Amino acid sequence: SAFSSSSIPNSRAVGTSTALGAVNGIWNTANDFGKGKFRFYDGLDSYMNPFPDEDRELYPEMFKLPKGTYEVPLSKPCGIVFEEIEANCGVYVADLVEGGNADSQGVVQKGDVLVGTTAVQIAGAKWERRLIPARKFGFDLVVDAIGSNDIKWGCNNVIMMFERPGEADSEEVDK
Repeated sequence: SAFSSSSIPNSRAVGTSTALGAVNGIWNTANDFGKGKFRFYDGLDSYMNPFPDEDRELYPEMFKLPKGTYEVPLSKPCGIVFEEIEANCGVYVADLVEGGNADSQGVVQKGDVLVGTTAVQIAGAKWERRLIPARKFGFDLVVDAIGSNDIKWGCNNVIMMFERPGEADSEEVDK
């Protein structure tokens, strides 16, 4: 099933007045939903590709992940056993399925905290795949978001962003 933003706690529609509004499609709303360069998240490098070199020089922190944070593209089934940190608020990697996709890739470790995942959102006949913040998602919402990355939407993987405890500054990651 596709992911619905209405199930995100404390979610709200993003208005058209944003700092990055000049780049068509970065915050797709209304008639722009499902259009533009930013409608399908396929990793940070790909997502930031449309921005000019001048922006990379002026705002280098916007073009890299914070220390102790990493993205990993995984085919489904991912082979990750998630457990909630608190009831309905955050998940961490409790275990990896031996020989599963995450275990075989060798990047994800037990104890890593999920801070983002791609999810497909549908509005009418249009859809987008975005990296959405997942730090406050409960188990069921994480499973729904991951599950929305279906081949019928052109998704041959799910991209998850993790924070490694002891290496990451959670406040910096949440910016």
